[in-house]
Amino acid sequence: MSGKTTGYFLRRSLWPCNLLGPLHMRRISANASRRCSSSEPTKQANSVKRSQFIPAAESKHDWVGPPHRLSNLRPIIYHIPENETELEKQLRTLRQETEDWNHAFWTNQNITFNKEKDAFVLSQLKEKGLTERDEKGRKRALNSEEMAVFYKHFLDENCIRHANYNKDWYRRNFTITLLMGRVAFHSVWRTLAERRGWKKGSPTT
Repeated sequence: MSGKTTGYFLRRSLWPCNLLGPLHMRRISANASRRCSSSEPTKQANSVKRSQFIPAAESKHDWVGPPHRLSNLRPIIYHIPENETELEKQLRTLRQETEDWNHAFWTNQNITFNKEKDAFVLSQLKEKGLTERDEKGRKRALNSEEMAVFYKHFLDENCIRHANYNKDWYRRNFTITLLMGRVAFHSVWRTLAERRGWKKGSPTT
């Protein structure tokens, strides 16, 4: 692993996990796109490779990278604890799968949004008899009222896709929250058992 790659990631403490922060950010961003089914990202989205960064074995933290240039989301590599239990592995796997799903969704959405916005701007300039760039080579832009027409159309066209995304996002986070609670409960139980010398066993949750 190169030093350059390592420098792009910052470690973060494992607990508490910020579940609501990304939700607010993504819901606001949802006001900017939809086109395909949320379960069917485009080939462009699927072709985007995640970082191959691997934290050192002695690392005790999650690692967060810089915002991706297409999805605008920060990639997260979750810490794999020593002696990870099956329940902890289930939680970590679901969290990582959710990160990948979210990355693919917003990569596709942002690519679609930018392409359609550029096409709209060019069509409006053409109607005015203008070229894409002015005499000084600067890219022409539309005013806020003209762009509002595009934004409204895009939101209307993507309404169902955003609704499906939000439902799936809430479902995933609800499951993650339940798993986090179970992991925490088992951890407390294990600690008490070790301190009091109880026989090994897991509580029913």
